[in-house]
Amino acid sequence: MTAPSTAEQPWPVRTVARKIAEWIARLGSVWVEGEVTQISNRPNTSTAFITLRDPSANFSVTVTCATALLRSLDTPLTEGARVIMHGRPVFYEGRGTISLRVDEIRAVGIGELLARIERLRRLLAAEGLFEPGRKRKPPFLPQCVGLITGRASAAERDVLTNAKHRWPAVHFRVINVAVQGHLAVPQVLEALSTLASDPEVDVIVIARGGGSVEDLLPFSDEALCRAVAACRTPVLSAIGHEPDTPLLDHVADLRCSTPTDAGKRVVPDVAEETTRIGQLRDRARRALHGWVDREHRLLAQLRSRPVLSDPFGPLQRRMEDVHALLERARRATLSRLGHEQSRLDGVKARLTTLGPAATLARGYAVVQRVADGAPDGVLRSVADAPPGTLLRVRVVDGAVHAIVPEDTDAVNGGSGGVAGP
Repeated sequence: MTAPSTAEQPWPVRTVARKIAEWIARLGSVWVEGEVTQISNRPNTSTAFITLRDPSANFSVTVTCATALLRSLDTPLTEGARVIMHGRPVFYEGRGTISLRVDEIRAVGIGELLARIERLRRLLAAEGLFEPGRKRKPPFLPQCVGLITGRASAAERDVLTNAKHRWPAVHFRVINVAVQGHLAVPQVLEALSTLASDPEVDVIVIARGGGSVEDLLPFSDEALCRAVAACRTPVLSAIGHEPDTPLLDHVADLRCSTPTDAGKRVVPDVAEETTRIGQLRDRARRALHGWVDREHRLLAQLRSRPVLSDPFGPLQRRMEDVHALLERARRATLSRLGHEQSRLDGVKARLTTLGPAATLARGYAVVQRVADGAPDGVLRSVADAPPGTLLRVRVVDGAVHAIVPEDTDAVNGGSGGVAGP
């Protein structure tokens, strides 16, 4: 049946199942790596059923193989083993299920695991995830410490005991997870996300005790390493013992050799800090006393100077100088005023002597013609005063008016002059 399916002409279930089987068969043979989580090998059966799980994600596939294949393995296949299988996917049309039919099973050796971790290490290093510049410094005294570790494990006890011994007031938020096996990576990732989203958690510690290379594989998982690198909260790695160096140690912001070391490095020692505070107080006290003594000596030196020992003396002397200068200025001013007064008196005397008032005081008079009621020049000649001319005669103490008579000879005694009345 090649015609497309429609609502009027639907395909039967067998056709859909057959087409799915054809598409799956096109994939061909593949190599698959995973972790064995379940084995069903019943006696007197020719087929064994295995569940193969991805150790880094929540995915699994059903595997079928001949029981003779399991018996031919040098090392018996157990749950939790890391294996590589060769087979092809098969769709069972009758049940509508997919399984991987394998014909070869290889156990992943330590060498292969280490080589794979080394390749991943080079990849992450090339991406810059190991660079010291991107690592954040953990806080000096965290408000809350997030701890990811196994339930009731020695690692949890070591971290809590050592941290509380160093700083009794430290607060922990502990999340227990699986630290090996196929559940380790998903649970650690979930716990890391939970603690990173908690605003009260200032630093996160991922701790696990020692173990074999296979036991520590989850802490070299690529997904976990990238999650720790992307975490905004500083992360401390405390995995295994001193020689153990999973990739998480390179990605974390701070590597601790053991969980005990993590408990010592996540918080300061209260005794050491108390001693340091005491030392700083002593240094501050000595520095303050030294500064006060130095300033006191400086003030004493300043006070011993003449200008400060007798501050009013210079002012008094300057005041006396000012008074002396004022007296000199007053005398100079009076002398100058006297001199100028004498000069003024001399000028005044000369002006008085030369002025008309002095002449009038000696008996002389000034005769002026009067025209239109106002003086009109000084009379200098008899010819300038015909009879009937109105005259103004100025003497020392005032002025009188006169009129030139008709008979000037009678008045002047035949002299022909003009006399005042």
